[in-house]
Amino acid sequence: MNAHPKTKTDLLLGAVLAGSALMWATLHAADAPVIAKPNIVFILADDLGYMDLGCHGSKYYETPNIDRFAAQAMRFTDAYSAPVCAPTRAALMTGKSAARLRRTCVRLPGVPLVHTLPLSEYTLAELLRDRGYRTAIFGKWQLSKPARGQLQDYGFETCVGVSGGTGSHIFPYRLPGLEQGNAGEYLADRLTAEACRFMEEKKSRPFFVYLSHYAVHTPLQAKPELLEKWQKKPVSGGQNNPTYAAMVESLDDSIGQLLHKIEELGLTDRTVLVFTSDNGGLDHYFNNVHVTSNAPLRGEKGMVYEGGIRVPLLVRWPGVTRAGTTGNVPVAVEDYYPTIAEIAGATIPPEVREKQDGTSFAALLRGNSTARDRALYWHYPHYHDRFPPDPAGAIREGDWKLIEFFDPWRLELYHLTEDIGENNNLAAKMPDKAQAMQKKLAAWRERVGAQMPVPPTATKKKKREQ
Repeated sequence: MNAHPKTKTDLLLGAVLAGSALMWATLHAADAPVIAKPNIVFILADDLGYMDLGCHGSKYYETPNIDRFAAQAMRFTDAYSAPVCAPTRAALMTGKSAARLRRTCVRLPGVPLVHTLPLSEYTLAELLRDRGYRTAIFGKWQLSKPARGQLQDYGFETCVGVSGGTGSHIFPYRLPGLEQGNAGEYLADRLTAEACRFMEEKKSRPFFVYLSHYAVHTPLQAKPELLEKWQKKPVSGGQNNPTYAAMVESLDDSIGQLLHKIEELGLTDRTVLVFTSDNGGLDHYFNNVHVTSNAPLRGEKGMVYEGGIRVPLLVRWPGVTRAGTTGNVPVAVEDYYPTIAEIAGATIPPEVREKQDGTSFAALLRGNSTARDRALYWHYPHYHDRFPPDPAGAIREGDWKLIEFFDPWRLELYHLTEDIGENNNLAAKMPDKAQAMQKKLAAWRERVGAQMPVPPTATKKKKREQ
């Protein structure tokens, strides 16, 4: 994936890595015994774009550990998140759409928001804890403001570095549980080390590790030695930020560290790993510096275009997933809860399941390629403070995707198989198709109780009149 010509050393290393991946696939094929209650490690990157990985086509960023993991796992090409971080995290923990939870953003105007996940929600961590798992979260939470970072009421027995965000990726971090550290220590490394320590301590019982990285979210900060390396490397197209590239490399190194620890502990055949991102990449200028490029996808974080919601997803389920396979059936963030429940053999209480929006995709992991007959929905009723477009919702049904913008109102219709970049709006040419999908989108909003946006100017005017 390097932009410069490969040396003999590069080619030899590539051959060794390819051989290692093949050997792993042979030793850990899908005909191995399936563990009834496997360990589950869920790795969530922050703001990592779909095109930020070598295995997804980046010619600039270097992600050898994630690429090697992709060769051992099932890679999903059509996995989706919410447009921004908090709703993704809420949907992951509950199996409910962010619109139903009224947690569609963090702070932007448009609709009133629920800022604290109600304790009445039966979280994924609670489900696994009640199944006998030791549960831990390392990193970003963003669904409440727990005292001293403790989240036992949400099902996590161990909590380290928990907050809604960080002001620094380099020590000191000012995060609970990470008050002590060494000068120059990098946050992704520290969180991974804490997760590895937990796995070693709890290896005799099933565990659920939620490693929720703050990387590669702003502020853009990199290790000095990596930054120096990337400042010397030729850029490739729109991916041209050496600081961000160094952050991606540090995230990749942390994944390698985690995978090595699992192997060292002899837990490879007993551990399900999931790797994904909370939303698309930040494809604009932050403090006058361009962050990344999601091309050929359109849009970025905060949008319902593909660049804002299509994310990487890699799943390795020993004894089930076949190494190096690819799945192109769309899956959504709400699906993780019922999928992980099925993997763990945990029964979701009926009163919880009936209010969930996600469906398990465990059958896809088992190799059942039958398409799931359902639509995916997004609702982002907010006015962004940095860039357009403004409030919108979307529906994907098969290869078709409709976007409904609320202010000013308009429809955009795309056929994603033929137009992944969402450049050819077919709404005017196919009005019947657009209207039919818009009706389904409106009906879904009604079912989940989605809030429609109120322009900030109208809100201010109403307050003045009162």
